[in-house]
Amino acid sequence: MKKIQVFDPALCCSTGVCGTEVDQVLVDFSADVDWLKHSGGQIERFNLAQQPMSFAENAVVKSFLERSGAEGLPLILLDGEIAMAGRYPTRKELARFAGVSGEIVSSESKTEACRSGSKCC
Repeated sequence: MKKIQVFDPALCCSTGVCGTEVDQVLVDFSADVDWLKHSGGQIERFNLAQQPMSFAENAVVKSFLERSGAEGLPLILLDGEIAMAGRYPTRKELARFAGVSGEIVSSESKTEACRSGSKCC
């Protein structure tokens, strides 16, 4: 199983899903992270505002930040190597990165289903 590490920009909380104006991209990604964890994938997130030492102590991340700055975040590492930068991966991409198979229900479908009044959330 591959290990995914997500290095987030400075967020107000561990997921960025807080406050009065929540970014839908962060909501969807947070749901995708939960899905991956429940599907057996290994993923961990680091928030620049709350865990700056995790950024400074990782040579790959530190080098990336020196070149691209915090504006280049989020940074996604797969087994310690850069897999993606500048945007969050989709659920399908996360599944591929982690080597997880099975049914992939998109976060958009789940969000829409939740809005329609089902009790999925």
